[in-house]
Amino acid sequence: MRYPASETLENIPLVDGSHLPIKRTLEKLGIPRTTFYRWYDRYLSLGEAGLEDRHSRPGRVWNRIPDKARKQIVELALEEPELSPRELAVRITDTRRYFVSEASVYRLLKAKDLITSPACITIKAADEFHEKTVRPNQLWQTDFTYLKVIGWGWFYLSTILGDYSRYVVSWRLCTTMKADDVTATLENALAASGCDSATVAHKPRLLSDNGSSYISGDLARWLEGQGMDHVRGAPNHPQTQGKIERWHQTLKDRILLENYYLPGALEQAICDFIDHYNHNRYHESIGNLTPADVYFGRAETILRRRKEIKKQTIQKRRLLHQQNAA
Repeated sequence: MRYPASETLENIPLVDGSHLPIKRTLEKLGIPRTTFYRWYDRYLSLGEAGLEDRHSRPGRVWNRIPDKARKQIVELALEEPELSPRELAVRITDTRRYFVSEASVYRLLKAKDLITSPACITIKAADEFHEKTVRPNQLWQTDFTYLKVIGWGWFYLSTILGDYSRYVVSWRLCTTMKADDVTATLENALAASGCDSATVAHKPRLLSDNGSSYISGDLARWLEGQGMDHVRGAPNHPQTQGKIERWHQTLKDRILLENYYLPGALEQAICDFIDHYNHNRYHESIGNLTPADVYFGRAETILRRRKEIKKQTIQKRRLLHQQNAA
């Protein structure tokens, strides 16, 4: 039990002036003897100041982020306001070679009133895919989504997304959603990945929904000719294609902030965002790496470097704390 300073000051003279033995007096007051003698020692050595209320936490935390690093975090947050605290923490580690946790960044930005509520509603997908992929180009997810160009009508984006890496392997902006549009996108993906020319044990499997373009005989014959297996999700169960559905939402949350009046302008916006998504956007579900890091096999090297940076940063903070305490 914690006693306030005012009550402590009242109890010391009360015990001193009691005609009963100290032990019985303390029992009647409900104060442990060790607590009373600790108060008494502080009172004799420091007077009333020794009994003032004190915080239980230390005056200085050894792992506190230095002011210079705090300033850099705030500056980066202002320069790139689209980055979340998680992405900011990883960016600081990768570019400044200084480790800082997501929670620390969040608390710092919250104190500076730089945290905003998300402007989108997330899609709830299944927790895990039953047959997890273990390497790039093992499984590709594909789907169409629609985008409007004012004065021109609807266009359809066909995408090939790597299931393991979340890397956008290929995409096409189409005026229809036919099997020919799917095969054209797949031909680009095979060329971009090298699977059309390199000798591989297994071609990527294709995962899609049950749209008319994906169940057509033309696509089935084309896939058979390429030696590719085709897996389709259960009807009325979009969670099976949760990764590409989430990719569509991420894309639209960004590019649909503007209106487009020419197909070329929409296509350029898609191209710019896919380049950012593949090479700059940290993906939480793949260890805060970019899809390109995973797709091109850089993941282990980057994670090992981050671990070393974290170790060095903590050592520096501990040393700085010891120097300031000396």
